[in-house]
Amino acid sequence: MSDHSDDHEYTPESPFNALPPAVVLLAVVIGGIELLFQIGSYGIVGGPDAIGWRITAMEQFAFFDTVFDAMRDQGIWPFEHVQRFLTYAFVHHSFTHAAMVVVFILALGKMVGETFGNIAVLIVFFVSVVAGALAYGLFLDTSTPLVGAYSGAYGLIGSYTLMLWIGLGAMKQNQMRAFTLIGFLLAIQLIFGLLFGATPDWLADIAGFVMGFGVSILLVPGAPRRILARIRKR
Repeated sequence: MSDHSDDHEYTPESPFNALPPAVVLLAVVIGGIELLFQIGSYGIVGGPDAIGWRITAMEQFAFFDTVFDAMRDQGIWPFEHVQRFLTYAFVHHSFTHAAMVVVFILALGKMVGETFGNIAVLIVFFVSVVAGALAYGLFLDTSTPLVGAYSGAYGLIGSYTLMLWIGLGAMKQNQMRAFTLIGFLLAIQLIFGLLFGATPDWLADIAGFVMGFGVSILLVPGAPRRILARIRKR
């Protein structure tokens, strides 16, 4: 008698299959660009010029407060500089800088994507990236370029925080617990700033978080009504 047990043999599922496609897309693009910088720095591709790819990318795609101020003063908005409101998020200082962003996107993006959908992940991410650049340009006076997708990742944290906030409210529990993660991250940034010197990009991160939280209110059915009702009760 033949054995048909092989017909139902278990095939391990790729971990990427469990992630929303938008999350995978963001992680692959950011990770792929960083990988290109890494192999270029070792001369594996691109020849001698590849060693300076990261610096060149920062010059062309980073967000500069000085450039933003010049565009506002002159009233001229060339695309090559306007694109910096988005492109800065895809250039990072180092492999570690990029790797941490990818971790945040995979972890928080999965939860946001499963709750709100793929389009919502992209909306939260990119709107938060733009908000981070605007805050950086409007409230700071610095020559330090803004790079990295942390404002977008913090936007996903903001979206996740809203989910927790609404969930805790529905269970009649302390909703301030929803802000534990962002409080922990800001505390770490403060400690690192005191030990190694603060960088101005923390403002872009906070702006990304606030924008992610705010935009996500529009993505949750009935959220504005429920939040207003909660405020009126107080």
